Amino acid sequence: MAAPALRAGHGRAVALCAGWSRFAAFERRRRKIHDEPPEAPAPRAGLLAAQHERGLFQEIFPPQAAEDQLVELLQPGRPPVTVYCGFDPTADSLHVGHLLTVMGLLHFQRGGHNVIALVGGATARLGDPSGRTQERAPLPEEMVRDHARGLREGLGRLFDHHRDLFWAGGARLGEITLLDNASWLEREPLLDFLGAVGGHLRMGTLLSRQSCKARLVSPEGMGLAEFLYPALQAYDFLHLHRHYSCQVQLGGADQMGNIMSGYDLVSKVTGEDVFGITVPLITSTTGNKLGKSAGNAVWLNRNRTSPFELYQFFVRQPDSIVKRYLQIFTFLPLPEINHIMEMHAKEPEKWGPQKRLAAEVTKLVHGKEGLESAKRCTRALYYSNVDALESMSDSELQELFREAPYIEKLYEPGTTVLDLCRKANAVADGPRGHRDITSGGVHINHIQVTNPDAVLIPGQHILNNGLSLLRVGKRNYYIIKWLQLLQEETG
Repeated sequence: MAAPALRAGHGRAVALCAGWSRFAAFERRRRKIHDEPPEAPAPRAGLLAAQHERGLFQEIFPPQAAEDQLVELLQPGRPPVTVYCGFDPTADSLHVGHLLTVMGLLHFQRGGHNVIALVGGATARLGDPSGRTQERAPLPEEMVRDHARGLREGLGRLFDHHRDLFWAGGARLGEITLLDNASWLEREPLLDFLGAVGGHLRMGTLLSRQSCKARLVSPEGMGLAEFLYPALQAYDFLHLHRHYSCQVQLGGADQMGNIMSGYDLVSKVTGEDVFGITVPLITSTTGNKLGKSAGNAVWLNRNRTSPFELYQFFVRQPDSIVKRYLQIFTFLPLPEINHIMEMHAKEPEKWGPQKRLAAEVTKLVHGKEGLESAKRCTRALYYSNVDALESMSDSELQELFREAPYIEKLYEPGTTVLDLCRKANAVADGPRGHRDITSGGVHINHIQVTNPDAVLIPGQHILNNGLSLLRVGKRNYYIIKWLQLLQEETG
């Protein structure tokens, strides 16, 4: 988390505690006086307090200036503020660990403010040292470009889904701009960059940060490229401030050190006030940060994590955390979330909060079709629903049973259960394969079969979509696509 970095830095960033509690209380009183329903979308003045109440905004920098000046900037009638967040393309997809910063941008956009999603096509080639104990392996330039393209597409989908599925209209929805810092950093001559930035960032401040100190005393040490990463991110903030009037940088809690560097650079070069906001880090049940580096990423691109897998990740969240996730991962009003939790206390066996959370997130990430696909897959796998299985496409079946062999075979009338199992190489040759079937270890389309010589029946063993789902044992699945089935049947 960011607390060690704050203690090691110049100490001007603090948690959103006493000051923001006072502001939140003021905002609640203001709504009551003006008879505004608490579930209504927060006006700009209440955006910070509302997101603090939800648990989305964690820290602000610098705290006193943000509590006074940033609140004033967000007052109704003032021009929109521009907020940015950076995403380094170390992979070709965002993951759940990135989703909170996207939610932060979306909440600003819902408040009428303009947001910039910045892909770090240049900074990804250096690697962010924040929260790392070892240097990242360098990424080839072509790979970074491919990854950056994937991130831009993924970010665009999220903003499109939000606009189309979660925005009812009425008030102004802020503008969204997608940028890549390679478009300016790759054109910046080294000496010009050092001259513009180097004199404004103090070595003592950079060296005092906990992430830097820990690496410098470690056996691996820290390379110059990593050490300069905060300077490059700070320059991004300066560039966006100059060219897009950007005043706020949003990032994960582990980015506070980099945000502080950006604040130092922009304020010293321009003499103008800018601000930083962090969102909490999402961790696994063991307390590890979710992400690519930790090897536990839940991806937002369908080719890496299917809608079903994303849905199931959120459905499996424990009761101890599901209310918090509803607050930070969805746009549901807090009173509605409280009602969902009250109903859950009465009927915990229905898993109502988990299902609502999974549905909201899956719809944001994958759209309506993705959510419907996730529900079809859930019914087919966990409820042995043959109708759901029959309505699934080939690609959905392959997503659902990602490790299962996908086999295309010519259909021959008279094919038996044993023939099917052997065509799929699912049972051993000889008496052992025969016994696997007679002992009840084989299921076709969720139906147990025990007669090896039974002839496959279209509509039962072979679904109307020309597929058979074969399971041998508890977890060994095989997907068989029967070719020329319709021709044989009609012939």
